[in-house]
Amino acid sequence: MSKNVKETFSSGPGDAATTAPVPAPAALRARVRSLGPSMTRSMQAVAEAVAADPAGCAALTVSDLAARTGTSEATVVRTARLLGYPGYRDLRLALAALAAQQESGAAPAVTVDIAVDDSLADVVAKLAQEEAQTLADTAAGLDVAALGSAVAALAAARRIEIYGVGASGLVAQDLAQKLSRIGLIAHAHNDPHLAVTNAVLLRPGDVAVAITHSGGTGDVVEPLRIAFERGATTLALTARAGSPVVHYADLVLATSAARETQLRPAAMSSRTSQLLVVDCLFVGVAQQTYETAAPALAASYEALAPRHHTPVPTAQRNSTAR
Repeated sequence: MSKNVKETFSSGPGDAATTAPVPAPAALRARVRSLGPSMTRSMQAVAEAVAADPAGCAALTVSDLAARTGTSEATVVRTARLLGYPGYRDLRLALAALAAQQESGAAPAVTVDIAVDDSLADVVAKLAQEEAQTLADTAAGLDVAALGSAVAALAAARRIEIYGVGASGLVAQDLAQKLSRIGLIAHAHNDPHLAVTNAVLLRPGDVAVAITHSGGTGDVVEPLRIAFERGATTLALTARAGSPVVHYADLVLATSAARETQLRPAAMSSRTSQLLVVDCLFVGVAQQTYETAAPALAASYEALAPRHHTPVPTAQRNSTAR
């Protein structure tokens, strides 16, 4: 990998207004859901209004939308830009397209929060619907160009170090395990001290991956910052544009999450989105390195095969035993 790798890859969300592609209409709801918690109250009012009534808001001028939401024209324009649109005109076009999709019957269903007294059948149905919506939101909002650059960086990396804690740490382990199975040198770190001591040894040609839903987890941001300063290519998976982690990321892949509730914390909903992005990365890398990845996978399957054929036990439990 080139020593000037940072110059060849797209930058983080700080330059989104000038370098990132305009989001597709289907991605609007996903961006409102993921960016909402990081917005000011006035910007949240604008974002929620356009997501709730795209057809109605598409017909409004910037002044009309500001009056409808009790905000200012400047707030409406800033909200449009934060959602990924160069200006309010582009947001109106996306709203009109989204409204047309809804009229054709493609509008997503609204999921009801899980209640304490819900039956297990209702819990299953609601969780399944939320998971499906989260996956759809993530797919709609994923920057395929950035994903392609991330795949190329991982495929060519000398070594790959992945940082995550808590639920994101489990996702980090999943990515490391997948990449290791196709012959890449990949390690996941959930110990903050080991993560930092590992990051200081990175250099150009290495890749560091940070997985953090909030984008502000210090134990994940710090090793990525160090890796960034050492010249490694850095990748962040996060749901918060403008969060601290993106300032040290050469590439940012946006994740999504369902609304956090008492019985469904962010750690649950964010994991679904993160795992989808991880699977996309893995498949992309496996495609690019197929000549070596395929034999590596075959060898690992063959090595593990005997462990998946344990004889069926013949002994039965004694029903009289206490």
